[in-house]
Amino acid sequence: MAGHSKWANIQHRKGRQDAKRGKIFTKLIKEITVAAKMGGGDPNMNPRLRLAIEKAKAESMPKDNIENAIKRGTGQLDGVNYEEVRYEGYGIGGVAVMVDCLTDNKTRTVADVRHAFTKHGGNMGTDGCVAFQFRHCGQIVLEPGASEDAVMEVALEAGADDVIPSEDGSIEVLTSPDPKVFEAVKLALEAAGFRPAVAEITMRPEGETELAGDDAVKMQKILDALDALDDVQDVYTNAVLPE
Repeated sequence: MAGHSKWANIQHRKGRQDAKRGKIFTKLIKEITVAAKMGGGDPNMNPRLRLAIEKAKAESMPKDNIENAIKRGTGQLDGVNYEEVRYEGYGIGGVAVMVDCLTDNKTRTVADVRHAFTKHGGNMGTDGCVAFQFRHCGQIVLEPGASEDAVMEVALEAGADDVIPSEDGSIEVLTSPDPKVFEAVKLALEAAGFRPAVAEITMRPEGETELAGDDAVKMQKILDALDALDDVQDVYTNAVLPE
């Protein structure tokens, strides 16, 4: 079933993320540390760690930084004990927002997240208030120009759940959120010559709400304020904002 155009919105989101390079290393180090703590320090036996290391290398993180983050996670080096926590809330016009954090102080983090919401016209909700509007899944997006039939054949054979073509020619491949399954599909697509523009395990909105004008500006301020917080790893929303 054909989906509506996603390419411009994905490029817009990636562009804003790329503009905030200074925080990327901090986020990646936290993710590597937590992945190593939960699943061990051997990336061959820990798919979550393997994906985190791959992201770090893609951002040109020095090898020593990666190794030290793994050692902190496995207890070989002293480090902060991070805890995973998720907050949910509403943005402008009631659009849904989910905020994933890694924190060593939940009291501080929840206060910071609540302030970021309310300062710009949103409000924090209770656990589960918007989670049903998102699907936890692996998401791989291919740029316009790839053959839909070829992508579908490779992706479904490798274990993908769905292949969704968009009106602009981009193709979205959805997988289980299991890192092993996601990685298998991604590697199969790459081996077939398809280079993903986006490849991540994410919270994908089941439906989207377009905002424009002042509403879009206010919503972007909420997202920027949340993303700027030190404890925030990822921010998900079903809002579609203009470039």
